[in-house]
This record gives sequence, structure tokens and C-alpha cells, in this order.
Amino acid sequence: MRIARLIVKAGLHDRMWCPVQCKVAADAALDLDKVALWDKTDGVALPVQAWREEDGQVSVAWVIPSMVAEETREFELQAVEGCCAPKLTDGVRLEQVAPGKLKVFVGGKHFTTYNYGEQVVHPYLYPVLAADGVGVTRNWPMIEGVAGESNDHPHHKGIYTAQDAINGNQNWGEGEGHGWQVHKGFARTFSGPVAGGFTSKLDWTDHDKNVYMTETRRVTFYLTPQDGRIFDYEVTLHASEGALTIGDTKEGGLISARMASSIEAERENGGIIETGSGGKCQGKDEQETWGKRAPWCDYSGPVADGWYGICLMDHLTNPRFPTYWHVRAYGLMTANCFGLHDFYGDPNIRGDMDIPAGESRTWRYRVMIHHGDATTSNAALHFESFNYPPSVEVRYH
Repeated sequence: MRIARLIVKAGLHDRMWCPVQCKVAADAALDLDKVALWDKTDGVALPVQAWREEDGQVSVAWVIPSMVAEETREFELQAVEGCCAPKLTDGVRLEQVAPGKLKVFVGGKHFTTYNYGEQVVHPYLYPVLAADGVGVTRNWPMIEGVAGESNDHPHHKGIYTAQDAINGNQNWGEGEGHGWQVHKGFARTFSGPVAGGFTSKLDWTDHDKNVYMTETRRVTFYLTPQDGRIFDYEVTLHASEGALTIGDTKEGGLISARMASSIEAERENGGIIETGSGGKCQGKDEQETWGKRAPWCDYSGPVADGWYGICLMDHLTNPRFPTYWHVRAYGLMTANCFGLHDFYGDPNIRGDMDIPAGESRTWRYRVMIHHGDATTSNAALHFESFNYPPSVEVRYH
């Protein structure tokens, strides 16, 4: 039985593995585990995920494999019985595998693990695996003795959030006097045929565990093809304990990644840094990329027998979009919109940000794990889909 027709317009951009979402009106008795989505253009079934909102409407999410600019494509949402439901691949599944470890599977394969135990200074995602199982982030210090790995900056762990100089606190490194991000619990974890994720509540504290700020971290992982992985990473900082000043320093990143050592741009036969503003770094010369503004930053290079990378994408609603990039030839890549006096080399150019007591600020990012470099992985196209998604019109006739 048809529930609705969903008319998707690509707009001015090509689309590739693009997450989309809309709301539909549906009977309260509808079993949301028994819905199917058909691409009427190609006649194929696509994975679909549906859930009921507080207003009674049903939200529907799916991933569009491809569209060309100006294309219109029709999808049909149906209520189906078990015997009629299309047989589709595994979606996204989260599994608590041990205290302080939440494992994420995409398409039945381990993608990453969220590490947040009591001894973890800053919760982080590690390992981060490409679709074929190759790790794209550094193993050290979680695993020692891996041949050829660098062992600088032990606080650079996988993909994570950390920021120094918030009300004078040290919450970037793990040296003497460092602060903590204390995991207080999950407000939500979910799995599904299209997406899965978690919402984590954290206290930011000084070294003695005195809370000076709270954070809500929301991460959503999407079912994507065999040559890529996509997830959204949202950070909301709450001035819950009083007014905040995020100080001007390069030592931080609201989203940060430490690349696999073989990808480091400064290595012989290493990788390349490329940004959405045209900057590049291949070797030790960082002048086009370090401390520069860009809508996205991609870091790719050789791992095992292939070429792999991570692309971090800023969102146009974020404070100070496009962000500055604290991205280094030795393998670090962070989005940092605060360290202006460092980036410009001028103490009079300041990047401090105040958050009044009781207020919050939110930053959204999209992360793509990919084969190839920024061009072959279509980094610019994925940035466009993140910031300028296709439109969806719901029709009931």
C-alpha cells in the first residue's frame, strides 16, 4: 500500500551517495519496521529508515546513490507485509562490546569504535577503517610497535574533539595539569537500515574534575557503498556553568583527525593535503594549507597497497564558516576557528569567542573516509550535498 510519493530534485548539483530526509503523514497504526522505498525511475528498492516524531509525523531517511544536476527522481514509500518486503543488505549497527567501547558496523563490517572509558582523557573514534578494512588513522599510542609509525603527540587519537584555552583550561593535550572530557552517558543510541548513531553527554573539567562546561556530541553514521564511508559529527558547547571564553590558540580542533603515518605529507612518497579553497601541501611546505580558511580539507596518501584519505567538511551554519584548518604535514588535521593570532602571525588579530552564560553554540561537520584523493573521491560534490541538499516534495496522490 502506498504511503506517499517522494519527489526529489537534485537542484544545481550532481549527487552521489547523498543522505536525504523528509517528513510524511502516516496512520498511527503503521508499523514503521514494515515500510519499503522504491526508486520509480530505476525500479529498484532502496534501504529506508522511518521513525515517529513527537508531532505524530513520520520522518523518513534514505541515501540516494546518484543524480545529475537538474534531475528529478520519484520514490514511492510503501507499507508492506513481511513476505513482500525487499531483501536488502545490513544497515548500520551499534554494539556495546565492552565498558567504554561502542562499536559501529556499516553493511555488516566494523567501521569504527567510540572509546570513552573512565581513563580516556578525550573520547575518540578508533580504529577508523575504510570499507575494505584498511585503517586510515594512526595506531599509536593505542597500539605500540607498529612498523614505520610516528610517535609524536600522544593526545592525537583517531578522530576526536579537543580545545585548549577555554576559560584558561588545558583540554587539548594530555600533559601535566590537563583537563578531561568526562562521558556522562548516552542520551540516545540507535541502529537502522540506513543510519545509526549516538548522542553523548560530556562534562568538560579541569584536572581536578571540576566542571566548567558541558557538551552534547551527536554522531550519525550512514549506510554507504563499498568504496566509502560517510558520517555527520555535531558538537554543541553549553555555557552551563557560567560564561565561557574560548581563547585564541592553534591548540585545538572541534573535529580533529590524526592520519595513518604513511599518509603524512612530509614523508618521502607520502600523502597530500588539499582544501576546498585550492590549497595544497605535498612535502613540508604548509603555506597554502596551514591556518588557511576553506570549506573542506582532505588529507590522503598511501596505506598498504592503496591510496586512502579523510575529508572533513565544514557547514555554512557553523560560527565563522568557512573554518580555519590547523592541518600539518606531520599528519594532524583539525577544524579550528579560534587560533587566528597563530595563523596570521599577528597578536592583534584575535580569534577569541565568548559564549554568554546559559547559551550554546553548535558546529556541524561531515566526514568522508574514501579511496583516492580529493578529486577522485568527489570531495567538492559531497560538500555541496552536505550544505545544499536536494529538495524533497511529499505527495499523497
